[in-house]
Amino acid sequence: MALPSGPPNASRWLSPPPPPPFAEALPSPGPSQVKIRPRGCGDGALLGRLGVLVQALLALVAFSTLMLKRFKEPKDERRPWRIWFYDTSKQAIGALFIHFANVFLSDLTEEDPCSLYLMNFLLDATLGMLLIWFGVKVVSWIVEDRKCKHLVFGEYGDPPQAAAWIGQCLFYLLIMVFEKTVVGLVLLIPGWTKLQEILLGYIPDPQLELVLVMLVVPFIVNLVTQGKPA
Repeated sequence: MALPSGPPNASRWLSPPPPPPFAEALPSPGPSQVKIRPRGCGDGALLGRLGVLVQALLALVAFSTLMLKRFKEPKDERRPWRIWFYDTSKQAIGALFIHFANVFLSDLTEEDPCSLYLMNFLLDATLGMLLIWFGVKVVSWIVEDRKCKHLVFGEYGDPPQAAAWIGQCLFYLLIMVFEKTVVGLVLLIPGWTKLQEILLGYIPDPQLELVLVMLVVPFIVNLVTQGKPA
């Protein structure tokens, strides 16, 4: 004798519900449609705890490099301490202005601030050096034409005068403002975002990217360029 198969509507309750009528019209995203964004540094990373620590370490390394270069100079060519301080502090003021301008400008973006900082730094070390050289030449020509001997870069009088150092620092800072303005305008040219991804897109760790951008690359560049009197 056959057993009863249950209520006639049981199969309707056990089967899964049909998909909505509009589900088949929605395309499923394929691998080519999913855009993978590089991780990079997060917003505010340059002024975070690691960023500040790396910047302090870079300042310490830069100062130690300057001291090492001074003691490696021949004694008969070594500048007196006051002249050395005037020369190096003038460069330090300009470098600090450029550095903090780069940090401020890079932190304004919603993209990877580390890559934008690196682009700023590399342009400062290439195009910026040419602009600074041009600015120093123009200022030197003007002060020599006006017979302002104490404003000639590297000349502080005999004995050295603090007023001459202050005046040269102001002129040097104006040259830095000119250089940073031009570099900022260059970065407005479209196409830099693609270059940023090429330079740093392969680095998987944001903290490693931060250390490379703010410590390793500046240390290598400063090791080559620092120590020359302006």
